[in-house]
Amino acid sequence: MSNERRFSQIGIDRLVRLAWLEKTSSLVLAGNKAQDIKTILQDDLQASFRSSRTDVRGSLDKTITILMKVWLTVPFELQSLQVDGLELLKQFPLSDRLAVHWGMVMAVYPFWAAVAMQVGRLLRLQGSAAASHVQRRVREQYGERETVSRRARYVMRSYLDWGILQETDTKGIYAAGTTLTIDDSRLIAWLTEASLHSRVNGMAPLKDLIDSPNFFPFRIKPIHAESLVTASSRLDILRHGLDDDMVMLR
Repeated sequence: MSNERRFSQIGIDRLVRLAWLEKTSSLVLAGNKAQDIKTILQDDLQASFRSSRTDVRGSLDKTITILMKVWLTVPFELQSLQVDGLELLKQFPLSDRLAVHWGMVMAVYPFWAAVAMQVGRLLRLQGSAAASHVQRRVREQYGERETVSRRARYVMRSYLDWGILQETDTKGIYAAGTTLTIDDSRLIAWLTEASLHSRVNGMAPLKDLIDSPNFFPFRIKPIHAESLVTASSRLDILRHGLDDDMVMLR
């Protein structure tokens, strides 16, 4: 998939459960081949797609395609990010692994980051996010199509599954769920890189990156630009002023 297509494509058109990504990455880490991973996922996930409807098979296959694109068949420019992401999954406890899955999904599917940006902004502004407002703002970016609204809804349902959003007493209004503190410099550098891959120009001021609404489920510890570059050889800094560092992909 070309870089341009990654940004214009929505790609995510169904619920992506955290447990399914965890399963997929574990199979990749165990050294399984692509065809074997696909077969195992088909067997394991089938129960979640049981229905009398004939399109369910297609749903299962499309879900597996998304899962494998995140942790196995990643676009060429994301291969180094994926290799390091798998390494981080091996080293971190389950509680921190959510952040690694988040970073990889946002890099492969920038639409995930676009929805997160709008959810995060609304949570900051008013402590809650209305699905209709998120959908409207995402449509402004991706075009006034019903598919955009529907897919934004799938992404928000995924956030609910991950526990980082929760439902309120009012239908279609969400509040923040679990917030994770991230203070490991390797993980911060890796998330920074993932975030840059979800941006068309691949660069942003350091403060905007760490404090971005698209990281709304996380409390990321402030970090110096030098520490980022030390932690990742794929990041570069452009000095603008005394404390206005631009971070970019090498």
